Amino acid sequence: MRENSRYLPTIGIECHVQLKTVSKLFSGASNDSRDSKPNTNVNHIDFGLPGALPVLNTEALTLAVRAALALKTKPQLFSTFDRKHYFYPDLPMGYQITQYDNPIIKGGSVEFYVDGEKKTVGITRAHIEADAGKSTHPEGVNFSLVDLNRAGTPLLEIVSEPEMHSAAEAKAYAKELYLLMRYAGVTEGILYHGNMRFDVNVSVSKDGQLGTRSETKNLNSFRSVEKAVEYEIKRQIEVIESGNKVAQETRGWLDAKQRTITQRVKENADDYRYMPDPDLPPVTLDVRFVNEIEKSMPNTLSFWRNELKRLGLNEHQIEILIEANLDFNEANYLSLIQDFDSKGIDARQIANWLVNIDIPLAKETEGVLNSNRAIIYTVVAQLLRESKLSSTNSKELITQLLQLENLPEDIGKYAEDKGLLQQSDSNQIETIVDEVLKENPKAVEDIKSGEQKAIGFLIGQVMQRSKGQANPSLTKQIIENRLTKNSNF
Repeated sequence: MRENSRYLPTIGIECHVQLKTVSKLFSGASNDSRDSKPNTNVNHIDFGLPGALPVLNTEALTLAVRAALALKTKPQLFSTFDRKHYFYPDLPMGYQITQYDNPIIKGGSVEFYVDGEKKTVGITRAHIEADAGKSTHPEGVNFSLVDLNRAGTPLLEIVSEPEMHSAAEAKAYAKELYLLMRYAGVTEGILYHGNMRFDVNVSVSKDGQLGTRSETKNLNSFRSVEKAVEYEIKRQIEVIESGNKVAQETRGWLDAKQRTITQRVKENADDYRYMPDPDLPPVTLDVRFVNEIEKSMPNTLSFWRNELKRLGLNEHQIEILIEANLDFNEANYLSLIQDFDSKGIDARQIANWLVNIDIPLAKETEGVLNSNRAIIYTVVAQLLRESKLSSTNSKELITQLLQLENLPEDIGKYAEDKGLLQQSDSNQIETIVDEVLKENPKAVEDIKSGEQKAIGFLIGQVMQRSKGQANPSLTKQIIENRLTKNSNF
């Protein structure tokens, strides 16, 4: 959203992706500190003790190669590590190990849609680096606390080209990048735990050139990316309109107040005194190593989108399934649809049930549902094909079965006991139809006069009287036969 049409906002995003490794980037300490007490998930390398030498985690290289392929490029076969110097309490070494001159990824792109329009944002580079620790500042005291559990966490920093021009584009880019990295198996992607953090660079100008930018750091939701960009665009325009200059600075996001605040003056590259890391040799990748990783890549995001589109699903359904498959990965929604399609079962019907019943239920119960989905949907689809279930009752049956701890041995018998099966006994339906026709002479006359809509009313009356068990198709056929052949109606 543009705050002022006279100004052109320009946005670039740096995303720190926590790589899904077992151990840290240069030490054997665990890469998962979610349940760890402060400063317990560390070793001599993370503490930066004298003489401690880093050893590169090769799994981080594998995941970086996957990321390159997901970004529609190839990894660099030659890359190097550098030291980025700055002095914070949560960085015991006094420098961060990163890649500066020779990153492992150069180029690539991310494609996404905003209001139905396709956008492509280029990737400048992506480099591997070790994370710093975390400083906390308790209220009411005059000291800060340092937790080094995150020190050495393997990150891939993905830097976009400054090619976005609205908050909506920034949000869409961040979300698509998240999906790309998750489907490539690069990261756990739990935003709440900081597995992906976004730094947004925003500038505005009147002449189409890049203005002075601010960088708002450590955003961990797509909404905060959008709102931070909106706020910065508005703030910078107001600064310029008041006759002042926008400062190049690092800012923080206050989610509760929906605004950014100044944190520090933005450093330039020279301030970090980059130098090659003498303890780490260059990384040289073999082409065969890259090719093997490419062959072992999981099904990509574009693969699944094309697969679901082939089955006739609309864009809204596709995106719901794409996201839910990550949120509730044990459900394996996409593989389930694919399996049904391979068996000749209407996969589109299964997908509709997943989108309209299963996924909303999973959100309500935080994923606590019966895991035997393949059995549930196979049996319900069969009952529907045999006209033993109506469309409405099939949804009700699925809803009930998904919430049972244990499935009944005979789902058909369960449905019958619950009064969900359709009544296809023509004698019983004929009796109800005769009663309904006698009680609704006006609807009968309307049909005889050519008002065919009235037949729907009569079918509804029969369904209501049969408590939803009468077969609608058979009911319609009986009504038509009665009105055609019986002059008493």
